[in-house]
Amino acid sequence: MEARAVEKFIRISPRKVKYVADLVRNKSVEEAVEILSLTPRRAAVALKKAIQSAAANAVENHKMKEENLYISRIMINEGPTLKRFIPRARGRADRILKRTSHIFVYVSERVSLHRKPESKPKEVSKSGAKGKS
Repeated sequence: MEARAVEKFIRISPRKVKYVADLVRNKSVEEAVEILSLTPRRAAVALKKAIQSAAANAVENHKMKEENLYISRIMINEGPTLKRFIPRARGRADRILKRTSHIFVYVSERVSLHRKPESKPKEVSKSGAKGKS
């Protein structure tokens, strides 16, 4: 089961957010929050908020253990672009594109694979061996 959180209309280019998202993809939630706390990019703040929100949703709504949570998927999509104009020489104008992002974070509970203790292999009796000398 997955829990998710969505941050929409973040005023950062999706390309810039994807660089930070690649740092924490498939990491545990605790490890991801620590990495993002030390990352000096503006996108790290929004991504950290989304991860903490997804973890809280998993604990509260789906009764998952916070210690076992990991980031199963992160998707960064492009939101609407704000178009602005700046005056240039000779009466012209240049367009400035202010891009926005949508961040989708999915967390899942990591299943620990506990192995059963292996049974000792049965010893083959030597009495049935051929070619006695």
